[in-house]
Amino acid sequence: MNKPLALVVDDEPDICELLALTLGRMDVDTEVAANVGAAKEKIAAHRFDLCLTDMRLPDGDGLQLVEWMQRHAPGVPVAVITAHGNVETAVQALKLGAFDFISKPLDLKNLRNIIESALKLQARQEEKGSRLLGDSPAMRRLRDMVEKVARSQAPVHISGESGTGKELVARLIHDSGPRRDGPFVPVNCGAIPTELMESEFFGHRKGSFTGAVSDKTGLIQAANEGTLFLDEIADLPLPMQVKLLRVIQEQTVRPVGASAEENVNVRILSATHRNLGAMVASGNFREDLYYRINVIELKVPALRERDNDILLLASHILRRLGASTTSLSAGAENKLVGYHFPGNVRELENMLERAVTLCTDDTISESDLALQPGSTAEPEVSGKVAGGLGDQLEDVQRQAILEALETTRYNKTAAAKLLGLTFRQLRYRIKKLGID
Repeated sequence: MNKPLALVVDDEPDICELLALTLGRMDVDTEVAANVGAAKEKIAAHRFDLCLTDMRLPDGDGLQLVEWMQRHAPGVPVAVITAHGNVETAVQALKLGAFDFISKPLDLKNLRNIIESALKLQARQEEKGSRLLGDSPAMRRLRDMVEKVARSQAPVHISGESGTGKELVARLIHDSGPRRDGPFVPVNCGAIPTELMESEFFGHRKGSFTGAVSDKTGLIQAANEGTLFLDEIADLPLPMQVKLLRVIQEQTVRPVGASAEENVNVRILSATHRNLGAMVASGNFREDLYYRINVIELKVPALRERDNDILLLASHILRRLGASTTSLSAGAENKLVGYHFPGNVRELENMLERAVTLCTDDTISESDLALQPGSTAEPEVSGKVAGGLGDQLEDVQRQAILEALETTRYNKTAAAKLLGLTFRQLRYRIKKLGID
């Protein structure tokens, strides 16, 4: 995994060196900017996990940077370094959105605590993911509901189309509630073979069946004191639905081959893109289990219900892809806003990830978006044909990059120039295409 990256904004070399040394000992990489203008350029070019900025800078002050970051890099925690005893400035920084403040002279223990807290906050914000960003009424309602249900222990059923981010909602409920220090165990109910389902859920004892060479802990026991997330719960066969109902009612499980039951303390969250109410009516899902898991229902909105969020999400996704300097042309923006997105946010992510590799400069055009494999943006092209086209394009790109690298004796800067790419774009494509 990549190390966290911090931005230090200060025009005093000694302070920068001290902060960089402290961050380095905490296994955090550092970029340095001497003024507000340089800091903005760095933020546009990199994905930072935190920012430490001095209050007084040659071309402005730290408060201006804090205010600017709330609009352009809202997910990055920022702490302001203030003069000793300047409480008024510290309070103002917090009101503008700063995570914390550090007074001079720097206290290293306090500094390390602030850095650790900032990294934890950033990690939690990142975990929420791009699917929970947005200012549309539907997303505001969803976030309000998540905050409310997180405080309770009642089972929650999360409904919504594929690709809307149901698992991220479940993780946010877990992370925001009293069980956040316990395990979060996601289970894709449709991915477990029927004959192995009981063993996977409840565990088994050595020798209980052919192939049981040792004791195994089940998924339910693994979630003890935490949260069990049952994704695509509609795919559970009826016999397993009966056993799951008993677990929820009794809070006990019996491993396969065991003579006694074990107590468990788990909160059940579930999700599916299918209509459980209709499945109950048709006899394909037990009514008693339905009412047990559906004590509270959360509906995750489809992307087409959040038109105003699409460009905000696109900007966030590009930053996460390391392509923060890449922008969308007016035609590309219009195409995204006018598209139906049957695959929801997951489709938007895939579309932009591929567009970053296809665009020949730092601007994604409408045609770059039209070449998505499996996209229904062009209805006359089947998913199979479009997928094949995507594979062919990747092969062509891979061959062109290899030839350019060989021609320039593996000088990436020269190869990028030969291909008409920026160095960053070439590096991204080398990684994306798996070129060694």
